[in-house]
Amino acid sequence: MGLLIIALLAAFCLGLLWLARLRGPVLTLSAAALAFGCAGYALQGSPGLAGSPRASTARQSPMSLATARHTLTGQFDYADIWLNMADALASRGNTADAVNLLSKQVERHPNDYKLWLGLGNALADHARTLSPAARLAFERSAELAPGYPGPLFFLGLAEARSGNPAEAERLWREALAGAPADASWRPLIEDGLLMISGGPAQRPPVSNQAGS
Repeated sequence: MGLLIIALLAAFCLGLLWLARLRGPVLTLSAAALAFGCAGYALQGSPGLAGSPRASTARQSPMSLATARHTLTGQFDYADIWLNMADALASRGNTADAVNLLSKQVERHPNDYKLWLGLGNALADHARTLSPAARLAFERSAELAPGYPGPLFFLGLAEARSGNPAEAERLWREALAGAPADASWRPLIEDGLLMISGGPAQRPPVSNQAGS
């Protein structure tokens, strides 16, 4: 359990670095330092010892982009192979290559909403803002998967990163409005709302609908 927690913390730290728009050598060195620390803990730590848990005083920040996508779309399918490759390229600062990779896959599979969603993220990351092309990709993803929260969430994330937190809040509240209370992805969007507005999203009564 201790090793799992360390791995999750490392992933969370890398997610924060990504949200801070760190790329290239800086991100690579940070990842290497985290890997070194995890290896040291694995060799010398005592994960079997009982801990002394304390009550949490603050909610955790939103996940990394890739983790958020997995929460909303699942993983281990055809599209996810290409999306993971694009993530790897972007993490090394090769955002243009990530855009080109997903653009080619969208041409081959024009009805795959996950590829359009990934393309929107890649375009926004490359432009460092919500470009018209990124917006069109998010809108196309929404057309292909009506009612699915992914496009609203990532469009909102791009709006927030572009300096439009009010529009991000509107989109995220729209995504939550028709969602069942036990949807597995609700905490992701609720945490995003806490981050940009400081106020929690209202949670409706638990329904019997499926959460994913």
